[in-house]
Amino acid sequence: MSHDKFDVARYLGTLPLFSNITEPERERLAQDCHLRRLERGRTIFHVGDACREFHVVVMGQVKLFAMSPTGVEKVIHLCGPGRSFGEAVMFMQAPYLVTAQTLTDTLLLTIERAAVLREIERSPAFSLRMLAGLSRRLQGLVQDVESVSLHSGTQRVIGYLLGGRSIPEPGSVSMTVTLPVSKAAIASRLSITPEYFSRVLSELATQGLIEVDKREIHIPDVARLANYPGR
Repeated sequence: MSHDKFDVARYLGTLPLFSNITEPERERLAQDCHLRRLERGRTIFHVGDACREFHVVVMGQVKLFAMSPTGVEKVIHLCGPGRSFGEAVMFMQAPYLVTAQTLTDTLLLTIERAAVLREIERSPAFSLRMLAGLSRRLQGLVQDVESVSLHSGTQRVIGYLLGGRSIPEPGSVSMTVTLPVSKAAIASRLSITPEYFSRVLSELATQGLIEVDKREIHIPDVARLANYPGR
């Protein structure tokens, strides 16, 4: 995809955060957006860096992670195409709380804080949409804490496989999930070890609940997997 041919204003209209704003508003925002192509393993920002913008993954995968004092990495969030990150910290005018790094070659759209603030001053409706987006993010974090606290590792793996990675056609009982990143990254995101993640996949495969082919995981009966006692 050529940067010159990429219509930033039109792309903004495909994002839930900006889908209901007017074309002139999107055009103004687009003037303060930057499109970058980043190779795999590139650090976007480090914990403690000043935050004056937020980001949207156009293509690729980005992980947000923290490091423990002993050097153990904990993946906080995995961001795929269409997902944004950094909004809350940007509004707080605080340093980044995590580090962001690309897991694949990535096309990243960066939107400057000053541009967002200008539109908020122009339109109360715009600010409400931003607030709704941040509220959804908070709800997701609460659900993550609930999952880690109340669900077993097997439940978390099954929940991940069924949790919107792919949606079966209406009336279909099967679905196929493509793991977007390494099993180690997903395991960290689920607060389990890579070995445990692999062990759960092996158990589910032995039970005939899934069929694993590298990163392709076929679920022949969604309801049966969802009702597995381990869940």
